[in-house]
Amino acid sequence: MIKVERVMHSSRTCDEIVAYMADFAHTEQWDPGTISCRQVDAGAPVAVGTTWLNVSSFRGRRTELRYELTRMDDDRLTFVGRNRTATSTDDLHFEPDSGGTRITYRAVVEFHGVARLATPLLKKEFERLGDEVAEQLPAALEEDLGPSASGPRPA
Repeated sequence: MIKVERVMHSSRTCDEIVAYMADFAHTEQWDPGTISCRQVDAGAPVAVGTTWLNVSSFRGRRTELRYELTRMDDDRLTFVGRNRTATSTDDLHFEPDSGGTRITYRAVVEFHGVARLATPLLKKEFERLGDEVAEQLPAALEEDLGPSASGPRPA
């Protein structure tokens, strides 16, 4: 099992971020590995049980996972993606912080069958992807949601 955690800050409110991130299709903007992500029941309201087909590239190979929104609270979202080779859980926690929001992103990947043997070899690659998410997610929030009322966070 591989676990990666990153903490980020956004000038956006928790409500804005949760509303945006509840639609897992937005991973195209902030997840460096995602090639495409489409809601299976396109046009239906996003709620617990909503599913997406996510196509990603990892180490030069394409992989598809079917993600389901398993938890949707005012301060937390959890998505679980599955295929024959792996189960991936993306858990996001949001809390007000310094006029914006502190985002804690946790990813847990559990490989199945023979793929489990590669787990120790892949940890470093998932850490690198976590670093890229920490860079791209706050930027995607600002770009996709537009300027916030509170302005940018001071450096």
